[in-house]
This record gives sequence, structure tokens and C-alpha cells, in this order.
Amino acid sequence: MFEVLFDMFSYSFLVRAFIVGALVSICAALLGVSLVLKRYSMIGDGLSHVGFGSLALATALNMAPLGVAIPIVIAAAFLLLRLSESSKIKGDAAVALISTASLALGVAIISQTTGMNTDVCNYLFGSILAMSKADVYLSIALSAIVLILFIMFYHKLFIITFDETFAKATGIKTGLYNMLIAFLTALTIVLGMRMMGAMLISSLIVFPALSSMRLFKKFKSVTFCSAVISIVCFFAGVVISYIYAMPTGASVVLINILVFVIFWLAETLLASRAINKYREGKA
Repeated sequence: MFEVLFDMFSYSFLVRAFIVGALVSICAALLGVSLVLKRYSMIGDGLSHVGFGSLALATALNMAPLGVAIPIVIAAAFLLLRLSESSKIKGDAAVALISTASLALGVAIISQTTGMNTDVCNYLFGSILAMSKADVYLSIALSAIVLILFIMFYHKLFIITFDETFAKATGIKTGLYNMLIAFLTALTIVLGMRMMGAMLISSLIVFPALSSMRLFKKFKSVTFCSAVISIVCFFAGVVISYIYAMPTGASVVLINILVFVIFWLAETLLASRAINKYREGKA
């Protein structure tokens, strides 16, 4: 096992992938708890499709992928938030509207420029070879921004996650903090897309949060556990991807599914024991 790890870290592109992947995993897990509890988790999926369209546009224009994708995805995040709050278009319909349009646009652009080749698979399912040194430096800077803003406004995000009506009544600008969540989510989606792909990046947001909620009930405990699960799953996924020559994104998702099943079984076992103890006490 140590020999495998030593061989992996001898490749510079894998070292870059581990650095960026760890940072993105933490950011996605922290934001995922609020998104899942607020039932905004599908926004991540919609933004990933927007990211695919923007990456295709950057390829067609021969421009820096992240330089094009970041502003477009951030703008889409704010638009989705506005549409979700609208009574005319419900949240799930707004996500479906924007995500399918962006995905279709991205496929159309690629088919008319580079052709339907392996680039499409790299965009849709990720490629660990896609991270350049410039991407790493930009990803570290943007991940630091996400983490700093999350820590700074942790208590406000906690309040609007659990009781937005009460937060609004106490004078908290809930709209502003919802926009902050959308902004941070957009950055995280763009950073993780290069490795995980447009079809799989939302799993980094959803699975760690759902797994940690099986055993923990406090917001802080769930958030911390989600971050740990996300990093461990990403590391294990990359190792399995290297050993068995599997796509990185798919390996990470499969590990997340396995962890979710383990946590779900643990929750079921603990609940069963609690019921048995209660019945024994009543007897």
C-alpha cells in the first residue's frame, strides 16, 4: 500500500489533484449541509451543467476555462436563487430549465468546434489530467475565499438554514446570505468540475451531508463529519482510480455511496438497540 502511495505522489499531476481535490471536498461538504437542509441540493447539479456549457464556450473561444466558467456560473447561481424565490417558477423547475439548456448548449458548441470526442467525456465525467499549475494556484486562492467566508458568516448561515423566517424577523438580511451561499456554491462547483465532471460534482455536496446526518444531529457535528467524510472518500477514490485505472469522479462517487450505506446501517442498528432497551425498560 505504501509503495502505491509513493508511486502516486511521484506524479506531479496527482499531487495537484490531491491538493485541489482536498480543498474542493472540504468546501463542498461544508456548503452541502446547508444546501441539503434548505432543500437547495439540486442547485449544485444545475450549476454543474451550466459549468459544462461555459467550459465548452471557453474551448470554442480558445480562452482560459476557469476564467470563463467562474463568472458565468456565479451569474447562473444568482439567477437560480431568484427563480427559486419566484412564485411563477418553482425551484426544481428553474433548475431543470437552466441545467438542460446549458447542457444542450455545451454539447452543441463542442460538436460544432472540436467534435464529439474524448473532450466531452472529460467535461462530463472529469479528468484528473485536466489540472494545470495555473488551475491549482487559482483553486487554492478561491478555496481559501470560500473557507474564510464560510467561517466568518458561520452563525448567520446556521440561522438561515434552520429558521429563515425567524432570521428575517430579527433583522438578518436573509436574501444577502442566501446569495452568499449561492456564490460559494458556484465557486466550489467550478473548482471541482475539472476532476469530477459536470455529471458527478454535485455528489460531493450531497453524499457527505446525507451520510453524516445518519449519525449526528447537531449542525456543527454534521458539518465537521461531512468534511472528514468528503476528504476520506476523495482520497480513497483517487487511490482506487489509480490502482484499477477507473475514472476519478466515478471512483469518488462509489466510495461515497459505500460510506452512506455504512452510516445508514449504523443508524439502523443504533435505532434498533435503542428500541430494544426501551422495551426492556418498560417490561
